[in-house]
Amino acid sequence: MGKAKRERSLKDNEARAVLRQVRTSPQKLNLVATTIRGKKVEKALAELTFSPKRIAKDVKKTLESAIANAENNHGLDTDALVVAEAYVGKSLVMKRFRPRARGRVGKILKPFSHLTIVVREVEEAA
Repeated sequence: MGKAKRERSLKDNEARAVLRQVRTSPQKLNLVATTIRGKKVEKALAELTFSPKRIAKDVKKTLESAIANAENNHGLDTDALVVAEAYVGKSLVMKRFRPRARGRVGKILKPFSHLTIVVREVEEAA
């Protein structure tokens, strides 16, 4: 006995990696995600390596994880991989306060985000 095997949510030529609870705002993370969306993985890795954004290092690790998942878990060819999807979602927001003048308070919001990267194997057009 045991649980029935769950259907795979992705196609056979796709693999995914998810980065959860990353400490940056979704807006900033989405700026980096849009730079790699739709590109070949080699070019996307090169762009993330030389990006001046702080969060690009975490995005690069997630992309490398998606590539490793594609190769090891699904047997896909890493040279033919393309970043099919890279999307960002909101997570929790830590609320902090800072004392201000005349007994008031300044609100500080520290947002967290989720990042999902899906890579897809495409056939080369000959």
